[in-house]
Amino acid sequence: MMADDLSIRVRAAVRDVPDFPTPGILFKDIMPVLSDPQLLRDVIDAMSAPYRAARITHVVGIESRGFLFGVPVALLLDAAFVAARKVGKLPRATVREEYTLEYRSDALEMHADALVPGARVLVIDDVLATGGTAAAACRLVERAGGEVAGLSVLLELGFLRGRELLPGRDVASVVAY
Repeated sequence: MMADDLSIRVRAAVRDVPDFPTPGILFKDIMPVLSDPQLLRDVIDAMSAPYRAARITHVVGIESRGFLFGVPVALLLDAAFVAARKVGKLPRATVREEYTLEYRSDALEMHADALVPGARVLVIDDVLATGGTAAAACRLVERAGGEVAGLSVLLELGFLRGRELLPGRDVASVVAY
């Protein structure tokens, strides 16, 4: 299957939801992608493909939709899965990074012992928008002793210029708007 064909199929499945979660935001609803088993399989394959030879040891999935893609990508790459969660959701000692989004500020946490020194990490999320969440996840990985080998997302909202917060990072997206 061609990448262009996958992009067309994903674009056809994703639904735009205006004014969610706040007025002025056009939310990209990826749930229809998840409800199509073949499309989901193809998306997971496409998200992992650029990193198959990168010796990834850990996949960090960003809460919450990054979990949906991160676990199967980790399985395909024969890597461990690590959750980057919202504050207060993890039961042991954590490292924390704060960030801002286009409509609020927040923080991510990861277990302090989730990565071993020198871990090669692929960060996974559903959407790259302004880049704040992805940049925070990268900082979190590095503070925990890991090396960010790349970031892979389903959708990239290029008009929000999220890559600008990720200088020098290898970023792969299945669909770019």
